[in-house]
Amino acid sequence: MNKAEKEAIVAEVAEKISRASAMYFADFSGLTVEEETELRREFRKSGIEYRVVKNTLAKKALERVTGYDRVYDKLVGPTGIAFSYEDIIAPAKVIKKFNEKRGKLTLKVAVLEKQVFDGKQLDQLAKLPSKKELMAGIVGSIQAPIAGVVGAIGAVMRDLVNVVDAIEKKKAA
Repeated sequence: MNKAEKEAIVAEVAEKISRASAMYFADFSGLTVEEETELRREFRKSGIEYRVVKNTLAKKALERVTGYDRVYDKLVGPTGIAFSYEDIIAPAKVIKKFNEKRGKLTLKVAVLEKQVFDGKQLDQLAKLPSKKELMAGIVGSIQAPIAGVVGAIGAVMRDLVNVVDAIEKKKAA
């Protein structure tokens, strides 16, 4: 790989780093080609970009975007980086699910909204609600009072209809 190719990779990775809400650095050693393909497919389904990058190039890209000094020492051995731009928890869920199935992917470090988390915290990160789950919870909590009001109005209307029916029966009698 010549200097221009390396520079292009560093620039591409630095751009992804600057846009990403979350990055997950994982050691993929021991994965077969089929398993690596399966992992990439799972990341793609969740809207996550996954890139295998040489550690020296990843470090240079991180240096271009300040605040990632604590990640440098984790860049040892084969490294794949999952970039998430929307849901910061989705990569943790994908990695955890993949590990439960295959057991060969090790999270080195995760960076969520510029906060660095050790790879050992994967289980805690994966248990956090995703953006979709949070939104559903918020919508559900907003809808609950509205549903109660609609139910109360419906009950009042039924009572009103019963009263009107009773009055009309008395008039008819």
